[in-house]
Amino acid sequence: MIFLAGGTNSCDKRSCVYQKGIFFSREDIAMGDPIIKFTRRDFLKTAGIVAGMATLGEIPGELLAAVDRKNLVRFPEKTDMILLTSRPPQLETPMQYFRELITPNDALFVRWHISQVPTSVDLKEWRLKVSGHTDNVLQLSMDDLKTKYEKVTMTAVIQCSGNSRSYFEPPVAGGEWQNGAMGNVTWTGARLKDILGEAGVKPGAVDVSFNGLDIPPLPSVPDLVKSLPVDKALDADILVAYEMNGQSLLMLNGFPARLIVPGWFATYWVKALSDITVLSEPFEGFWVKTAYRIPDNPCACVAPGGKVEKSIPINRMNTRSFIIDPEEGTSVKANKAVALKGIAFSGGYGIRDVLVSIDNGKTWNETQLGKNLGKYSWIQWTYSWLPKKKGKYTLMVRATDNNGESQPFDPRWNPAGYMRNIVEKVTVNVL
Repeated sequence: MIFLAGGTNSCDKRSCVYQKGIFFSREDIAMGDPIIKFTRRDFLKTAGIVAGMATLGEIPGELLAAVDRKNLVRFPEKTDMILLTSRPPQLETPMQYFRELITPNDALFVRWHISQVPTSVDLKEWRLKVSGHTDNVLQLSMDDLKTKYEKVTMTAVIQCSGNSRSYFEPPVAGGEWQNGAMGNVTWTGARLKDILGEAGVKPGAVDVSFNGLDIPPLPSVPDLVKSLPVDKALDADILVAYEMNGQSLLMLNGFPARLIVPGWFATYWVKALSDITVLSEPFEGFWVKTAYRIPDNPCACVAPGGKVEKSIPINRMNTRSFIIDPEEGTSVKANKAVALKGIAFSGGYGIRDVLVSIDNGKTWNETQLGKNLGKYSWIQWTYSWLPKKKGKYTLMVRATDNNGESQPFDPRWNPAGYMRNIVEKVTVNVL
């Protein structure tokens, strides 16, 4: 357990770690049982302490690879979530929250790449610098972002490139996400295009890079800097967002501002933005040139266990759909209507239709689609099923977007565990 100072629990140096008013039980952490209770008030006082224990040697590295999905954790500003790693913070959203069209702020997944993440930002001091191959150098305050540029709001799915990685066979290295490294959020901010327009992009610009306030723990660790081709960076749909679902960004989700690249995987959605740099030469940073790359072929895949001969940076999300209700292993009654519900989304084309099967893919039925919040949002679907015979049923869901892209029945494999979008299955028992 973790005990707040002033509580009834106590421990000595041999059994606990004590920092900034909090006791951390070594035994409970080693057993994979940290039920971490934080409040917003605790944030500046406690954020990063659990994460810091890994660097201090209090949590063996091998324990961080084991995901305990029964004992949820609570980080600052967050509800109970699934802990993948604490340093850097990686928190997965439980599937129950995807019953909602909009993912609550406190339930949105968290994915940082390097350990020194910001735990507080003074908006009086913070500035977003825009420079490089530009006519002007900008130093934008939060007030500048909110008043100098048109305020734009859009709903867009944010999804980690490695969402569902734990299902890859053979297994691959990386965060062992199930299906919860995603969310559907309404973002508000300024168009990146408008900001770059004020800076004045000079002829000959090739790429635009983005850096945040997170800092590598050692010089040998590459800073997380991403880039977009200049033509993509000037897309009118890309935002520098300062709100999520009508509120300021949460610290763990990128406060005070983050890049929103709707339709593309979240690796480009740089958090806690500090620098935007227009480049006259191709960007050669690690997180684009070496990391977050996929096989350069239409399926972004190779034979399971195979090697990639040629790769390109990951980019647009592929089409996905999920059954949220009923959950795996649910028991229902024969001759009683069962409401099948789920979500579907694409890489920015919108969803044309969603089909479900209640007989393991032998026949397919059209679902009813819910409210459409735009081509970057996910859409909810429903289907009423009346099971007449007892037994075990395999339910399946398959979406097709407005560009004709759908989901494969057989899993596609790549060594990074990216872009899984197989037709999903759920088994239920009819009693």
